[in-house]
Amino acid sequence: MENFDFDLADPRVLGQRLQDARRITGHTQQAVADELGFARTTIVAIEKGERKISPNELIRLAKLYHRSVSDFVGRRTVTQGFVAQFRSNERQALEAKPEYEQVALGLQQRAEDYVELERLADAPLTRTYPPTYETTGGTWEQVAIDIATAERNRLGLGDGPLGNLRERLDAEVGIRIFYYPMPSKIAGAFAYNEDLGACIGINSNHPRDRRQWSLAHEFGHFLMHRFQAEITILETRHISASKERLTDFFAENFLMPASGLNRRFSEIHRGSPKGVTLADIVGLADLYRVSVQALVLRLETLRRLPPGTWQRLVTEGFEVRKAQELLGIDAVSPAEDGFPARYSSLATSAFRRGDLSEGQLAKFLRTDRLSARSIAEALQHRIQSEHEGDFTDIEMDLLQTIGSK
Repeated sequence: MENFDFDLADPRVLGQRLQDARRITGHTQQAVADELGFARTTIVAIEKGERKISPNELIRLAKLYHRSVSDFVGRRTVTQGFVAQFRSNERQALEAKPEYEQVALGLQQRAEDYVELERLADAPLTRTYPPTYETTGGTWEQVAIDIATAERNRLGLGDGPLGNLRERLDAEVGIRIFYYPMPSKIAGAFAYNEDLGACIGINSNHPRDRRQWSLAHEFGHFLMHRFQAEITILETRHISASKERLTDFFAENFLMPASGLNRRFSEIHRGSPKGVTLADIVGLADLYRVSVQALVLRLETLRRLPPGTWQRLVTEGFEVRKAQELLGIDAVSPAEDGFPARYSSLATSAFRRGDLSEGQLAKFLRTDRLSARSIAEALQHRIQSEHEGDFTDIEMDLLQTIGSK
C-alpha cells in the first residue's frame, strides 16, 4: 500500500467525500456502521468531520465503497466535492437516478488528478475566464447571439467552423474538459470551484456531433451560470426550461454563426448548377461538426431552407448514418482521447521524471500498466526532428523552459 499523509485532508472535506462514496454505493449509515462494528453515531460524526478517522478505518471504508484510499487522501489538492453541488442543484434528477452521482464524482476525480499533475510539474493551468455574462435585457435568442458573438470575438475565432473546440477551450480559456462514459441519457456536466476551476465532462459514448454540441452547451453554462453545477439530461428539461433553452440557443449560435454559415451556403449554391444537394448538406454538417438535423434546422431558421425541410426528410425516410457512410464520414465512433492532451503530457512527463510509478501513471490515465506505458512511449516519440530529409524520433520534455539560458 502507498504511504499517505492522513493529516493533509480537512476532516470536513474527507467526511463529505466518504458520505458521497457511501451514497453512490447505496449504503445507509446504519449498514456501514453494522459492517464496521461501529455505532451509527460514529459514522455520522465521521461524515460531518467531527470525529477524526484512523488510517485503518479509512482503509476499511474504502474497501467497502470499492474505492482506493488515494481517492480520499492521496492528493495534495483537497477540495469541496462536486457531488454536493450537483445534489443541491440537481436533486430531482439524482433522486430519480442515483447512478448519476457517478458522473459528478468522475468529473471531480479527473479534475483533482489534473491539478495534482500540475502541482508535480509546477505548471498550473492558465485561466483566462471572462466575467459571467448577464442574461437579461433581451429575448433568449438575442442574448444567446450576443454572448456567442462576444466570445468568438474574445477568442479570435472569426465566424468559421470549430473543428478543434475542445483544444481551444482548454488552451485559450483554461477549462478542464474530460470525455468519459456516462449513462446514455446524460450528455454532459459542468461544475466550478476556485481550486479546480471550470470543469466539463462529456459522454464519451455519444456520437462525435453530439459531443461537440454538448461541449458548446456546457461552455454556455460556464459563461452564464458559472456557480451552478449542471447535468444535461437528454429529452428532459429538469431544472429550468429557460436556462436550458438559453444554453441551447448559445450552442447553436456559437457553433454555427449566421454570417459564416450563410456565406458558405451561398458559395455552395453558386457552385452547383442544380442547387444545393443533400450531399452538400451532409458535408456541411460534417464541416461544422454538428448533426445533420441541427444544421438543417439552423438553415431553416436563417431562411436558407424552406420551413419543415427536416420533417420532410424524416417522413421520406432519410437515414443520416447511411448518407454519412456513402460520403466516407465517420461521426459515430466513441471519443478516443478521454483526457486533454496537456493532461496526458503532464502525466507521462511526471512518470519519466520519476515522480509517478508505473502503477500511479496507470491510475492517472485510467488504464492498465501495459497500456499506460504504451501511451507514455507514444507521447515520448510524437515529436520528430528532420535531418537531411530523414525523420528520427527524439525524446523531449514538453515542460522544459524555452528562452534564455
